[in-house]
Amino acid sequence: MKLSVKLCLGILALYAGAALFGEIQYRVARAKDATPAYNRVNLEARYLPPMSRAPAPVEAGGAAVPVSADGELSAEELAAEEAAFDEAPSAATGETTVYWLGTDNLGRSVALRLVQGARIAFHVGIMTSLIAIPLGVLLGLLGGYFGGKVDSLVVWLCATVASMPGLLFILAIALVVGQGLPGIYLGVGLTTWVGVCRTIRAEVMKHANRAYVQAAKTLGYSHLRIMFRHILPNVAHVILIQASIRFPSAVSTEVFISFLGIGVQGEPSWGVMINNARMRLWQGVWWEMTFTTLAIFVLVLVFNHLADYLRDRLDPALRSER
Repeated sequence: MKLSVKLCLGILALYAGAALFGEIQYRVARAKDATPAYNRVNLEARYLPPMSRAPAPVEAGGAAVPVSADGELSAEELAAEEAAFDEAPSAATGETTVYWLGTDNLGRSVALRLVQGARIAFHVGIMTSLIAIPLGVLLGLLGGYFGGKVDSLVVWLCATVASMPGLLFILAIALVVGQGLPGIYLGVGLTTWVGVCRTIRAEVMKHANRAYVQAAKTLGYSHLRIMFRHILPNVAHVILIQASIRFPSAVSTEVFISFLGIGVQGEPSWGVMINNARMRLWQGVWWEMTFTTLAIFVLVLVFNHLADYLRDRLDPALRSER
């Protein structure tokens, strides 16, 4: 195994560990009905650069600070919070926290919010793949194996779905399901199966006339058995490659949708963080935008490199050339 692939696997494991930690943190906060640490406002630590130290955030009376979906407080809420901190400096316990990646405009830890962004990214990547991959594989198998009218129907479905603007389709689903992760799961999953279907269909058409398939038909095996017991294992490498491609594509789509304000609500998605950080760049607050963009870039790069490696290792045509 190449060193670059080992490095990519290590980075991917780091992302997965961060997502798992974020999931535990999220579930614990929900179980306690408390404001999670990544959403806790600390006005004494606003706009701190990386590696800064500041008093730990304190929630007066345990009440959560209301924050809008884009991470902003209203002018009245901000003034009230500042007055509360000015009038009650003794609320701080003296404990300090190191903000490794700095803080945002509300004094929230950028590092903790990046971890939650990784959690949401893995949710979106996994759930949309569980929708798009089986749907694309099933239709691709049917069209490539049976041909004729069945194949024409599959091709028509692919052309119809591909002709619809993906963003508008996701918007329509969000209006029905509601804004949030369920709408993103369905919207992205139901618009990204077309590429999987076309690829699987082409592979199945190559296998449909091969000797092992003809032998299975001669022995009287059912169509379902031939498709799922004989052809599907021979195109499994294509499915694995497609899954590694779909994951970063789904994450990028979710970031874009959340950036527009129609995605995740009340949670620090990477798209929400970029939308919040872009308004602070002119003030010299570069770290939130930089670290969020870097996190997305590295994740997409890792998956693309692993997809290339899997294709080189699993594609029979490329293996025969070596």
